[in-house]
Amino acid sequence: MSLLEIRDLKITFGGLDALSGLNFHIDEGEIVSVIGPNGAGKTTFFNAISGLVAPTEGAIDFEGESILGLDPSIVTSLGIARTFQNVRLFPNMTILENVMVAQHCRTSQLIYGALFQTKAFRKEEREIRERAEEVLGFFGHRLVGYRLDQPAFALSYANRRRLEIARAMATQPRLLLLDEPVAGMNPIETAELTALIGRLRSEWGFTIVMIEHDMKVVRDVSDRVVVLDHGVPIAQGSYEEVSKDPNVIEAYLGRPVEAKA
Repeated sequence: MSLLEIRDLKITFGGLDALSGLNFHIDEGEIVSVIGPNGAGKTTFFNAISGLVAPTEGAIDFEGESILGLDPSIVTSLGIARTFQNVRLFPNMTILENVMVAQHCRTSQLIYGALFQTKAFRKEEREIRERAEEVLGFFGHRLVGYRLDQPAFALSYANRRRLEIARAMATQPRLLLLDEPVAGMNPIETAELTALIGRLRSEWGFTIVMIEHDMKVVRDVSDRVVVLDHGVPIAQGSYEEVSKDPNVIEAYLGRPVEAKA
């Protein structure tokens, strides 16, 4: 059984099909990239999985159970976390607080414990902080030390990207959805984050679906690649297979591939 399975997914906005007839699956431990030109429906695909938009038709099963119609907070608690194309942090919270608050879906102490500072509440708060520091430590020196108490808005763009991934990691997901994780990064930052994506699987055990425009990143980390064009899947397979597919080349270049003499 696949960890995530999507069948005949269709999403329509005002009569326009953003996604149509999408079938997709990912098995435990895989890294699958979803690529396609702008407007192909990639982010809508993520929004459907995470509960931000309601599909018009189709099925989305996670660990064999339907997640259609569930609130995004419930989807997160079930074990699906995501990042966004445009970074969404709590800018006035510290780096540490951004990652601690992400663990709300895993806490058990209620308002009573917070008001009266019970022993159980203090113990859980300590564990949340320790887990947050462990997650931030994954990124090396970038987000630890004196930076823990810095507000998120003071970070560089690349470090804001790292912090958003850290916040997703802190929810303790089984499936991690990364929406253009290296967008806006320079070549050195891109290479560093590409290596980190591989370590998210090898060291933390995450299954990963990634939307990315940087084909070198897609090539270096993906087990499989799924290509969308105008909301329709047009190819899937290894990077080598899809990169040579005439339909994929046409979708990106806007013209048919000329036959060789």
